[in-house]
Amino acid sequence: EGDRPGKMVSPSQRRAAAAVIIEELDISQRKACQIVGISRTTLRRPLAASTPDDPDAAFREHLRAYAAAHPRWGYRRAHHDAVAAGWRVNHKKTQRIWREEGLRVPLRRHRKRRGMSTTPAVKAQYPNHIWAIDFQYDTTDDGRKFRSVSIIDECTRESLADHTAASITGRDVIALIDRIAAQRGYPQILRSDNGPEFVCDAVAAWAEQKLDLLFIPPGQPWHNGYVESFHARQRDECLNLHIFGSIAEARAVIAAWHKEYNTLRPHSALGYKTPAAYAADYAAAA
Repeated sequence: EGDRPGKMVSPSQRRAAAAVIIEELDISQRKACQIVGISRTTLRRPLAASTPDDPDAAFREHLRAYAAAHPRWGYRRAHHDAVAAGWRVNHKKTQRIWREEGLRVPLRRHRKRRGMSTTPAVKAQYPNHIWAIDFQYDTTDDGRKFRSVSIIDECTRESLADHTAASITGRDVIALIDRIAAQRGYPQILRSDNGPEFVCDAVAAWAEQKLDLLFIPPGQPWHNGYVESFHARQRDECLNLHIFGSIAEARAVIAAWHKEYNTLRPHSALGYKTPAAYAADYAAAA
């Protein structure tokens, strides 16, 4: 089961296995090909990628550079961006070359949650309908802890603001939301967990005049799925890739990633548009 090696399913894997068998066991090509299940012609034929006349050499180089720049993005996003950049390829070719170059992103398995609610949650119908807010934690290389708060528009998936500091209070949250609202207005609903920053009297009194607070059930973060998903991407593509020398450095790096997320990173749930482009298209169609 889990500790067994994977099957050899591709010709390249079988070819590599045959080469190892021939070298280690000193047997003939015919016998080695019978063992791994390929023909001798397949074993002897050089791969296009290993020849000077490889027709996909330029595209391979493009994908390698793309994967180096975005190590946690997969082939679907790479294909969408390649087509947008003018490459004339279909998704099957992109996937094949992505695999041949060993660029696949390792999947992280998640446990199945038990006791999930079947009650339908309130879903955003338009921009500024529901904002989701949550905190994420990390440390600098000398062990100092810091917090980062993110606010997401659940309709457009835009990151509306970020704030990183050693400590963030309920009043800091109020000031952050007021700054956003000065530019785009207040949402109808603010979705959050039951953290002390949101259930304090100051936030309750402020929200009574501005918006509705929607608290998710205790211990059920999946009810705040949009911002949880955003933080998973932030952890995977930003926090895990950097060692922060100071909180100021963390603040700058996280702010830059939020900008990239909004303006450069295509979102699969938005038809591979960036959140900023999707919001602009939504406003133009309204």
